[in-house]
Amino acid sequence: MEKPAIVSAEEWQLARDELLKAEKELTRAQDALAARRRRLPMVKFATDYAFDTPTGTRSLLDLFEGRNQLVVYQFMDGGPDHLCPGCKGFTDNIPVGALGLLAERGVTWVNVSNMPLAQIEAHRERTGWTLPFVSSHGTTFAADTGAGGGFLLSVFLRDGEDVYRTYSTYSRGVDRLVFRNNILDLAPYGRQEEWEDSPAGWPQRPTYG
Repeated sequence: MEKPAIVSAEEWQLARDELLKAEKELTRAQDALAARRRRLPMVKFATDYAFDTPTGTRSLLDLFEGRNQLVVYQFMDGGPDHLCPGCKGFTDNIPVGALGLLAERGVTWVNVSNMPLAQIEAHRERTGWTLPFVSSHGTTFAADTGAGGGFLLSVFLRDGEDVYRTYSTYSRGVDRLVFRNNILDLAPYGRQEEWEDSPAGWPQRPTYG
């Protein structure tokens, strides 16, 4: 197994300082991208969906819980006997304790799935999930957001009784929110997945294997 060069502490610090320049460039680029995201045009979105929840039927406006920003993670419905491992992994990663901090900034988080509520509740009982989780089964919400039968993260803004969709992302856009992956990106072996550019012989495995 090949390793990067073994150097003195002084040489390592020089190399680390060079990498830090690139990291700072990336941070500034991410800040600029976030600024563009905040200026992305919005589109008015319907609010008359009837979401099934453990406390009764709720509309999209209700999901805001009185706040003006809403983040929705749309969890795939793989059928009653299958729980999407990617969606489960992402949901396991959500720091429930941080949802209160989001709420302090006016942001509500909710998981939504086309799974019937009984199916969601059965999964919640097995997994121990406590975060908000509602069903869009029987509505066109998944189709209207573009999630279809897949997964998607959408962001909404409420202005009085009007709701606007401001942002959505999927695939690697959701992947970047996973705590585990962010830490593994700092670790010597990375995520240990076959798509990564790593030194020859370092441990790697099929990404979805």
